[in-house]
Amino acid sequence: MLCIGEETPSRVELLSMVKNHSNLLGKTTVDERDASDVEIDGQFWHDVLDLYFVRGKELKRFQDDDLMFFVRKWRGNGVNDDKDEGIAPYFVRRWAPELDKLVGHSLSVVDWRRSFYLNMIAHTLYSVTVAICSQSVLRNHQAGQDTPLSAIYKVVKTVYASPSQEVETTPAYPDICFAIDDFDSTFDGVVLTDMEHCYCVLLNALDGAAFPSERDTDDSCSSSKLPLRVDTNSMKTKNSKLTLFSGFVSYQMVRDAYDAGSSRFGSLLSIRHSSGKTDRLHMKGPGGRGEVEVAVSGVTDQSKQDSGPFPPVISKRGRLRSIVRKAASVASVAAKHAYAAAAATSTSDEEIIPLKCCLMSITLPWEHVAYDLLFKGTPPVNL
Repeated sequence: MLCIGEETPSRVELLSMVKNHSNLLGKTTVDERDASDVEIDGQFWHDVLDLYFVRGKELKRFQDDDLMFFVRKWRGNGVNDDKDEGIAPYFVRRWAPELDKLVGHSLSVVDWRRSFYLNMIAHTLYSVTVAICSQSVLRNHQAGQDTPLSAIYKVVKTVYASPSQEVETTPAYPDICFAIDDFDSTFDGVVLTDMEHCYCVLLNALDGAAFPSERDTDDSCSSSKLPLRVDTNSMKTKNSKLTLFSGFVSYQMVRDAYDAGSSRFGSLLSIRHSSGKTDRLHMKGPGGRGEVEVAVSGVTDQSKQDSGPFPPVISKRGRLRSIVRKAASVASVAAKHAYAAAAATSTSDEEIIPLKCCLMSITLPWEHVAYDLLFKGTPPVNL
């Protein structure tokens, strides 16, 4: 068992050990000569995972998340053995006080190194910011990185990292998916109505397993202590927030892809048609890293629609009829406002079609997420 002197290391100390033995993170070709003996030592990673997520459970501030993830061992070429085809690359257990009993007969198939990283990712807290910004504001921000971005409209929502896709039975791993189940209602007000508009998506890591706190080190400390990050050079800690993904795309690019139904922008944008009037827009992140899936729909011009009475709703209760009518009325008013805004700001002969953009998910490779959580030092994007 890992020890510092006669004491069990704190989570801050454990995370520092992990950083010192994470030289293989992000490398597409693994050469064991690049790794320390500890980095390829399964017992080390078993013990770190045990102390960080099992024995240290009582020190965790987020007691409601009791799922543990275990990655199966992979072959050297990065895929499962042929006989394992169709078996999920990981399995899940509910937390128990003894790691080996928790895993049971599957102990021999666990990749402890990958399992530690996956649990660190899954037990960290994240938020996504979706915003409408002007192109001029973005240009000014890119000219001076310390300049905060100002949004015309934005929505901030807590999201969770999962090795599964939107359909929980379908593994995404080795990718990590940050899905928004109620995307349609959450981002209903995110409508591009101007040629100067840009659609912006940010994913930030805020708290949790990747940010060990003073309370994890000394339980007698005040509960108001903020999450901390470890500086591997000085062992000092600092308050922090990390931007793991930032992507921006202009109204014109969204409009062109939406009109064409296919991408003219190579790997940047692509459209997949789905049922109804909503299309799925896929945006690649900077440098082709990660992917964002957005439900894009044109807002109907209500001024050209029949403004007669709404069709009757068959119901045993008049209250349901009233609710449906009110909802339809609100949607109609919102659509009219969107078109009015588009008409008021249009300076070209081309008709501006208001485009509602609802973020569905962000997908990133697990190694990129783990590397950034441990090592990324650039300031977060403030929006």
